Amino acid sequence: MSLQMEHGAELLGLDSRGVRAACRAVDREIEAGTMPGAVLAVVHRGREWIYAKGDADPDPKRPVPVRKDTRFDSASLTKVVALLPLVLTLIDEGILTLSTPVSSWLPQFGVPGKDELTVGQLLTHTSGLQADMDLHSHGWSRDQMWNAVMDAPLQRKPGMEAIYSDIGYLVLGRLVEKALGIPLDEAARTRVFEPLGMKDAVFSPLLISREYIAATEYDSLHDGHLCGVVHDEKARALGGVCGHAGLFVTADDLIRYAKMWMAGGIVPEDSPDALNGKDPRRVLSKAAVEASTRSHTVGIPGAYRGLGWVLKGDRMDASGDWMSGRSYGHTGFTGTSLWIDPEHEMAVILLTNRVYGGRNTSVSQLRIQVHNALIAAVSGEQAI
Repeated sequence: MSLQMEHGAELLGLDSRGVRAACRAVDREIEAGTMPGAVLAVVHRGREWIYAKGDADPDPKRPVPVRKDTRFDSASLTKVVALLPLVLTLIDEGILTLSTPVSSWLPQFGVPGKDELTVGQLLTHTSGLQADMDLHSHGWSRDQMWNAVMDAPLQRKPGMEAIYSDIGYLVLGRLVEKALGIPLDEAARTRVFEPLGMKDAVFSPLLISREYIAATEYDSLHDGHLCGVVHDEKARALGGVCGHAGLFVTADDLIRYAKMWMAGGIVPEDSPDALNGKDPRRVLSKAAVEASTRSHTVGIPGAYRGLGWVLKGDRMDASGDWMSGRSYGHTGFTGTSLWIDPEHEMAVILLTNRVYGGRNTSVSQLRIQVHNALIAAVSGEQAI
């Protein structure tokens, strides 16, 4: 395996000590039982490398090893990989603005107190909506669940505090569907995934062999570990296609997505369009990329958030110690993360199924260790 790491360092143009340190940090957590398996993917100056280790499903009767093309439940990465670009394209096309009242598209949402809440406030988690809500345990119909989401009261005055809210992104998902007139998964597929060549990105449930999917938590209703079914209970109850969770991806999918952001919204050169000789196309405008990765929460204590993205210095920042002040990213509850550092021309993707054994394990320190080691490898100044 050391030869694989050496090859990765050479391929990426990084100091081999840093690449080895990042991979060994992953190995240690697998050996400690934090998660059964993981895929680490790195993009550096346009070059990419993937490291896969452990099990997608450690079931002793039918173990499934992690592969480079294993699909992982991305959890809240759905917010920035599927929903965010759809909202931004609607702004690019003049259909929405950051100041558009949500109630202008979803009248039921606009009860007194929420009637002037904006698209921008939902994107930045500054709407004042509650963080979460139990939708799955009441035996409600899908219509009843959506009514509860739309009728959710404010917990804080809008614009005064950042409350990380799944509810806000559920609402945004519905708004996108209303604006485009098509389901969210179809919109993401046609407007984001297909142009970028994200061929394995798909919403739950997945109707493919379990050997290509990382299993997550044991669920008694499924009489086994969830595999190809979204882990998030709200998304599962609503059918698996939501703005806050439900997307399954491979490392290669996220590499392509990260490259688009690193290129200022342009489709990567190895996309299907580019390979067919077509002119480079944009998924997002350069203006949308720049606006999304600067702070929109100035003056709000503990918050440093872009549009969708977590920025350096936010209370949910997982970039580590060495990434630059321009870095941005997002995490997912199942043990996933995507972090981009424009200054060091690097993107780091970590996909794990850390909830396989329950919800008590954490990969928060692993993310920091991996990010630190890889950024140290850029300069080659890591200590021996």
